[in-house]
Amino acid sequence: MRRLCRLAELGDPGSARLDLPEHPYGYSLCLVHLDGQVHGYLNSCPHTDSPMDWQPGRFLTPDGRYIQCSLHGAMFEVDGGRCVAGPCRGDRLTPVFVYVEDGIVYLGETFD
Repeated sequence: MRRLCRLAELGDPGSARLDLPEHPYGYSLCLVHLDGQVHGYLNSCPHTDSPMDWQPGRFLTPDGRYIQCSLHGAMFEVDGGRCVAGPCRGDRLTPVFVYVEDGIVYLGETFD
């Protein structure tokens, strides 16, 4: 378990990019807070394997309802990571287990 951030640091809706130095391929984490729930995904589009944030930590569409890839505009459901629009429709983001305890967001798994 690793402390990621305070929940209060994320808006609702809100997002953040966090480094995952322990990940074997050097991916970062896409962390999204929406409707009181926190979701974590590898910051890697299934279409191109490229980072998705528009600017560091900015993943959400203007209305805050979807994660959007900055490279080609694919849109993903926040809950579940399924692509609903774009060239990778039907694919999914790779989930990373995160959880909230006492107002702190934690990474619940490590990478070997």
